Amino acid sequence: MPKRIIKKYFPDPKTIKEHKHLQVFGSLLHDQNLWHLNRRSFAGAIATGLFIAFIPLPTQMIIAAAAAIILRVNLPISVATVWVTNPITMPPMFYAAYWLGATLMDIPPDSQAFEFSVEALMSSLGTNWQPFLLGCLVLGLISAALGYALARGVWRWIVVKKWSLRRQKNKT
Repeated sequence: MPKRIIKKYFPDPKTIKEHKHLQVFGSLLHDQNLWHLNRRSFAGAIATGLFIAFIPLPTQMIIAAAAAIILRVNLPISVATVWVTNPITMPPMFYAAYWLGATLMDIPPDSQAFEFSVEALMSSLGTNWQPFLLGCLVLGLISAALGYALARGVWRWIVVKKWSLRRQKNKT
């Protein structure tokens, strides 16, 4: 089952509950639904993490933890999924968000206005924040929907495959 594979690589819930940045959530971390792993909680956590990954803030992991608590999906997977955005993937993801937002707003995308440096990003954000945030919202929604559907589909495919293998094994 996918559950065994996932649990093998994730830390113990006790370790996560004691993490210094998650102490803000206090007793909310003791909800068993945050640690339960099934198709619904897994797919919901993937969707939550992918949506939050497109929020251009440095506190994505804390936001993902809060969203997992509110939505009652698997907390470790939700927090781990936001690492889709990292220093390597962030520039192309955020440029794609800016480009998509500018295209949707019918503004010609300016490649000079969106350079791959923090200083250039901060200086150009004053004029380009609307297409950038619109693109982040749209890409976040699309990636969350696709991630949810793909996670549920893969989980189901693995379970059905295991059932058929068990059936074949029992026939012999």
